[in-house]
Amino acid sequence: MVTLPVYDRTGAEVGKVDIDPAAIAPTINKQLLHDATVMYMSNLRLGTKRTKARGEVSGSTKKLYRQKGTGNARVGSRRAPQRRGGGHAMQLRPRSFYYRLPKKAIRAATRMALASKLSGGQVVVIDKLEMAAPKTKELAGVLAALGLAGQTTLVAVEGHSPAVVLSGRNIPGLAVSTVADLNALSILRPRKLLLTRGAVELIKARGDGKTAA
Repeated sequence: MVTLPVYDRTGAEVGKVDIDPAAIAPTINKQLLHDATVMYMSNLRLGTKRTKARGEVSGSTKKLYRQKGTGNARVGSRRAPQRRGGGHAMQLRPRSFYYRLPKKAIRAATRMALASKLSGGQVVVIDKLEMAAPKTKELAGVLAALGLAGQTTLVAVEGHSPAVVLSGRNIPGLAVSTVADLNALSILRPRKLLLTRGAVELIKARGDGKTAA
């Protein structure tokens, strides 16, 4: 069981919350975390690179000079891959790098990533994080009060909060996500994880099996 202090927006401690990493993920499989992370990073690749084959570059297809009698090595046309301006021998074509692990494996990896952050003392809990309007300076002040300024941080809230998302997108190294949208890569990539109290309760409920993880 891990007991985390709960802070307000000024950095003052206003309570504590208990959460059991073992209830979220009884074991942490590093290989599964690796596989899930590689999958997410592979799916981010665009795969739009393309090079021209020898039939697609400009230039004559005429043989540059006769085969024999010149004392030079035999050559083909100006479009040959070994010549400057020629086509690419192993031409690249657009392709998709997308693939998916089984749904159960993805969900298990997300829970393991959360349990890993909790066990490693990389989770900070805030009582509430509500904003009436997008204000980057206000959110930056909250992060500074919590000792998170200058650190890569993922802010996880219980529900969609457009004001928080818009306030955080100009802060370097900061990402904002709902609990429902968390995945292994988004959790493991930043150094710190900032959770609202509501997000913690939602994670605990999912860890207890009340909702799908």
